[in-house]
Amino acid sequence: MTLLTVALNNLRRRKGRAAFLVAGLLIGVGTVVALLSVTQSMTAETKTNLESFGANIVVTPRTKDVTLSYGGITAGGVSVGRQSLSQADVASIGSIPSRADISAVAPQLVGAVQVKGRRVLLLGVRPEQQFKLKRWWSVGSGHAPANDHELIAGSAAARTLGLAMGDYVRLGGRRFTVTGVLGETGSQDDSLLIVDLGAAQQVLRRPGQVTLVEIAALYAGAPVDRIAAEIGAALPQAEVTAMQEAVKSRQHAVDQFRRFSYAIVGVVIAIEALVVFLTVMGSVSERTREIGVFRAIGFRRVHITRLILIEAVLASAVAGVLGYAAGMAVTYAALPLIAQGAEVAWAPLLGLVAVILAVAIGGLASLYPALRAGKMDPTEALRAL
Repeated sequence: MTLLTVALNNLRRRKGRAAFLVAGLLIGVGTVVALLSVTQSMTAETKTNLESFGANIVVTPRTKDVTLSYGGITAGGVSVGRQSLSQADVASIGSIPSRADISAVAPQLVGAVQVKGRRVLLLGVRPEQQFKLKRWWSVGSGHAPANDHELIAGSAAARTLGLAMGDYVRLGGRRFTVTGVLGETGSQDDSLLIVDLGAAQQVLRRPGQVTLVEIAALYAGAPVDRIAAEIGAALPQAEVTAMQEAVKSRQHAVDQFRRFSYAIVGVVIAIEALVVFLTVMGSVSERTREIGVFRAIGFRRVHITRLILIEAVLASAVAGVLGYAAGMAVTYAALPLIAQGAEVAWAPLLGLVAVILAVAIGGLASLYPALRAGKMDPTEALRAL
């Protein structure tokens, strides 16, 4: 008969005590799993939302503004330096070390054009990248420009110019078909006429040039600041700005929740360790006669210590498995109330961590009672018979 067999028989005979130990650890492990999985799901949902906000890095030509004033009177100013970037500059962005952490690079060219006697802004874009960057853009039943003879109009521009889908517009001697009207955004985008970048360069007579580049960096990848620094090193002639103010408050809230969760996890682990310690210590005190019999039939002190530890570890392992299942069930129930739209992030590794955590708590908290049981004098134990 092995110590494992004896431990299993003892747990079967003392089902109430074993169930109390498992239940105590199960509640603690379930709480830890629920907190960690909710935090992980909220973090993933936040990163997804942040990436849908659009560009978080903007690249513009580096210029120096010079103010024109004399005698306290300001007569305006002029900008000294490059007024545009080139497509070669855009290609350089794809050579930075963190290029894999960039989801979209959207070069744009902006210029004024005359349409029906009115002066409006023309925006040249790469439609695929621009619509990926600005996920809130919608053209209803229309579609984005598919070639250099198609155009979409912002809602305000369409009203002002009387444009509808299927109309024709002449820009710089070129004829464009309106393939859609951009849904109202409440921004300057509503006043634009949007065409393919190559077509805009021809209409504005600025071949190979772009006004600015908007970049969407993945928040799950390298830090935005680091990506901006790498772009700045690749384009020393450009101004690179990381736009993070709009998302810092949301990130701060998630970080605060994560710290709070870790603090609660620490408190729960301490309480669970105390519960296990008191339960096993009580069990050892109740089993004085049994320990005396074991010692009398040849069990050594180390055998008694191992027996108590094996029982605690077996119960803890069961509690770890059940606690993981209970914690994930709580996550499914609580997550929609905490963060609507967030999806439960299943992490098999978290299940392994839950079992290891339960076994570690059970084993360490049972160590002193197990050592005390092993040091018990067999003669004193047998007097209780």
